[in-house]
Amino acid sequence: MERLMESSAGLHGRSVLTLQEWTPNEIKQVLTTAAWLKANPKVAQIRYALAGQSVALLFELPSTRTRVSFQVAVESLGAAPVVLGWEDSQLGRGEPIKDTARVLSRYVDGIVIRCRRHETLQEFSRWASVPVFNALTDRIHPFQALADALTLWEHKRHLAGLKLAYVGDGNNMAHSYVVVGAKLGMHVVVASPAAYAPDPTLVQWAEKEALLTGGSVQVVEDPREAVAGADAVATDVFVSMGQVDQEAKRLSLGPYQVNADLMTRAKPDALFLHCLPAHRGEEVTEEVLEGPQSAVFDQAENRLWVQKAALLHSLGE
Repeated sequence: MERLMESSAGLHGRSVLTLQEWTPNEIKQVLTTAAWLKANPKVAQIRYALAGQSVALLFELPSTRTRVSFQVAVESLGAAPVVLGWEDSQLGRGEPIKDTARVLSRYVDGIVIRCRRHETLQEFSRWASVPVFNALTDRIHPFQALADALTLWEHKRHLAGLKLAYVGDGNNMAHSYVVVGAKLGMHVVVASPAAYAPDPTLVQWAEKEALLTGGSVQVVEDPREAVAGADAVATDVFVSMGQVDQEAKRLSLGPYQVNADLMTRAKPDALFLHCLPAHRGEEVTEEVLEGPQSAVFDQAENRLWVQKAALLHSLGE
């Protein structure tokens, strides 16, 4: 374990906002540490690695996997989690982000935040004097992308050169795959209707980043084209939390459902990925979600390990 920490001394004090700010080698280091932690869960020194520290967990949006896995990660490293609902804090009464960020920084060693708008996270990070960890915004979900990369690594034994097809809304999960795929030399193809395509500015950034890693990023409208020959097929709910155009969006995205027929276009050993919770019968069928190619519960577990690894590197000595 000492060698893992020594080789990543540059990660100390780092925030995780989008993963765009991390180098490919830094991301690989976190994944390596996560895999080591998963294989060695009872190592005594890990249980006290962050002893005496505290981490605030601030949630504006509902959460099961993120909230529980982060709280367990913090506690299992010996730190104290301070869990706050948005409405339970003065933020719910209109206190400026910059005030809350500066106050919390006086009390805790790190801040995990899940919020509606990515701009809120950016404002928090701008004013905080401790590392800030993005537990989901409307723009990106970096720890889910790390968990999924770890899941692919476990099943495929490599990441560079893999083809990942994402089918559905060009939302924060589509953005997450575009970023992590470009960083790790994967070939990411996003299939979305034009009205719900991923942010073209982010896609352009990822295309340039992928040139440096041997990967590629492509956006198409035909889900069958995207899935052809894929090593993994991913999707997400058609309508994300807080969105209001629900029925129109569901109708537009209906043809993008991942079902058994679509999966036949991918490689026979392709994995199915979904960050959960899933709406069975909408973006994915029960047959696929519960089928032998589904790795959704591996993904859910791996959230714990990548979050634990990032906290260890950022807040550890």
